[in-house]
Amino acid sequence: MERLSAEDRLILWPDEVWPQDIGALGVLDGSSLLDSDGRFRIEAAKHAIEGRLHLLRRFRQVLYVPRRGLGGPLWVDAPAFDLSDHVRVERLHAPADEAELLRAVARLRRRRLDRSRPLWEIWFLTGQPADRIGMFVRLHHVVADGTAGVAELGALLDAAPSSATAPAHPWAPEPWPSARALLLDNIQRQIAKPRRALRGLRHPAAILHRARAAMPAVRELLAEKPGPRTSLNRVIGQDRTLALVRSSLELVNEVAHTHDAKVNDVLLALIAGGLRGLLRSRGEPIEGVILPTYVPVSLRRGRSGQEAGNLISQMVVPLPLGIADPGRRLGQIAVETAKRKAIGRPSLGTMFRSRLVRGAMLKLIIRQRVNVVSADLPGPQTPLYFAGAQRIELFPLVNLIGTESLGVGALSYAGQFNVMAVADADAYPDIDVFAESARDDLRALVKSTARVRGWRSSP
Repeated sequence: MERLSAEDRLILWPDEVWPQDIGALGVLDGSSLLDSDGRFRIEAAKHAIEGRLHLLRRFRQVLYVPRRGLGGPLWVDAPAFDLSDHVRVERLHAPADEAELLRAVARLRRRRLDRSRPLWEIWFLTGQPADRIGMFVRLHHVVADGTAGVAELGALLDAAPSSATAPAHPWAPEPWPSARALLLDNIQRQIAKPRRALRGLRHPAAILHRARAAMPAVRELLAEKPGPRTSLNRVIGQDRTLALVRSSLELVNEVAHTHDAKVNDVLLALIAGGLRGLLRSRGEPIEGVILPTYVPVSLRRGRSGQEAGNLISQMVVPLPLGIADPGRRLGQIAVETAKRKAIGRPSLGTMFRSRLVRGAMLKLIIRQRVNVVSADLPGPQTPLYFAGAQRIELFPLVNLIGTESLGVGALSYAGQFNVMAVADADAYPDIDVFAESARDDLRALVKSTARVRGWRSSP
């Protein structure tokens, strides 16, 4: 019986107000997927996906929430499954530019996933120049975190450009557990809780050690100085606006190495540069402004991304917007993240397990005024193919919640470093200003890196 973990249940908590979907936007060379009249070969795409569904168990399962007394939510096989409910085509007005592609993604994201079906969709977006096709994959965050999501997307792709598709594996849904089985399972789990607690009491020193180790992370989330009051600090709505920033992973690695930083630090520095330019364009003060940002921390500890679900914690990193020089700003961010990475991170699901604790912590977190979340995801470094069509680019789409009005995700793919900013449409009608300011900062970092490397290599 596959009950949801504490981390997965935490993802479901805000879903009624702010849908917790994540996803990825890929761009395919679609010449092999279009008929002579330019129509997308949807059946070929379905066959390619159907041949991989045995690798993606959650793609044929639904989330079942039993009645009170029968335990928490669990995964069960969908009684009926129709691939046409999940794989669709959206024709854009040709020739569709990047702005229209992003508007289409934002529009499709606004549609809620149907809880009576498996919680995923793939949209093929046609009408772009040069036979390019957008491939927008989205799934509910309860299915996977970012690392697992990248692994699940990879299961649909090939390392070689063969158009041959694997035959579909036979599948029949397993029957759902009875009310009696759910009740017995719930009773056994409830009995096990005090047993685990009693076993823990036999080792009080270990419990005390874990509690002390977790305290710095708890203080970081709940008791640090609140972020400044800015126009970014607002409860988000349902609409989103998107922007892309492209770079080379080699350049980003060089920038990071030159400044004794990590790739994730470079992403945070770009976010800081983008926000600095945005707030300045709005006439808001930036001198001395330090903006806290949520950065997810994986708890997989070497476990495969193929293990679905959520295994993450969170740290808060202050971004010094008041530092004008991009290199100095990156250096300070690198020092701060190194210090915070050394702190032990408890599971968010464990911290927020109790409903009363969740409510109290939510109030404290909102008071912290953290309005930005980031995610840096490693991806495959060789080109991948879908049904024989090469994936040219790949960008991650992160979720937002509460007062997090901006999410910036980066994904490395085939030598690229691709960034997508997703923002609350009301808070960021000028998202392009953020993106252009981030690009300017990256150009400045690359230029200064080349200058420093030239000095180091000169006789």
